Amino acid sequence: MSTAAAENSTPAKGAPEPPGNEKKASFKSSGARPGDAIFSSLSVGSGLIIFAVLAAIFIFLLIQSLPAIENWNAIPTNSGKQNLLEFVGPLVFGTVLASLLALIIAAPIAIGIALFISHYAPRKLAMPIGYVIDLLAAVPSVVFGLWGGVWLVPLMQPLYTFLNTSPLTSWIPFFQGNPHAPMRNVMTASIVLAVMILPIITAVSREVFLQTPGLQEEAAIGLGATKWEMVRMVVLPFGRNGVVSACMLGLGRALGETMAVLMVLSPGYTYSLHLLEVGRHMTIASFIASQNAESTGIDMAKLIFAGLVLFLITFVINALARWIVAASARKK
Repeated sequence: MSTAAAENSTPAKGAPEPPGNEKKASFKSSGARPGDAIFSSLSVGSGLIIFAVLAAIFIFLLIQSLPAIENWNAIPTNSGKQNLLEFVGPLVFGTVLASLLALIIAAPIAIGIALFISHYAPRKLAMPIGYVIDLLAAVPSVVFGLWGGVWLVPLMQPLYTFLNTSPLTSWIPFFQGNPHAPMRNVMTASIVLAVMILPIITAVSREVFLQTPGLQEEAAIGLGATKWEMVRMVVLPFGRNGVVSACMLGLGRALGETMAVLMVLSPGYTYSLHLLEVGRHMTIASFIASQNAESTGIDMAKLIFAGLVLFLITFVINALARWIVAASARKK
């Protein structure tokens, strides 16, 4: 009986296929749907656009800076020497110094705020603080520059004087030198940069900490861990890679910041580690912004070369951050 049923269910030769079988056959013969192929092509094209834009920027900077590179030993510098390295070296030093100081100031505060919002603050308090942090990220850099130049510079003068003259701190090389008012030094610029990158690091770290598996947190509490021990043993290890990425994002913004630094920092072109002295440091971005309007010929070429150096520094730092995150993930 079952054999007869099977024979009846099998269509005879030459008989038309049922509608469902026709659709299956057409899908098998045509392979992927046209929409899938179009979407795949658009996705690949979008990814290639990123590489094309980066390559175009690099090639443009390299070509436009060739006159300065070809005249390497004939470039007038701010120190009176005729060398392209002597020109860009102090700018690189000032850029990296100001950015690292900003990161050192901002990162612990941002991580603390992110932990407070994600694991300590009640919901009614955490949401308004989160909104304020997000709003702070949208403030234009020129506003931070005005705030730093008008309010922060005179406010920091007593503190800088104390750090420079007090027996408790005057022996530290960073606080030595001869600071004088107005305190438009690299330390003030770094504080402004720290406030600017604080929202970025906080927002990313907060989202990473909120992704910590709840079962792991509950297991730690169930084993007798305190709230801080749970955060230290579960939340922070889980979010380590995300925090590193957040710090690198903040550092990237600090490296390229222009207007705020230009409005706060008195320019100087030395390799000084005296953070409180005025007229010792300058960043690449702010120097380009201050000189771009009146530069032509070889002067414009050396500015573009400085921009190329800043581009490479940013690229290397981001690549290093990716490597650190990947290495940490492999260890897990």
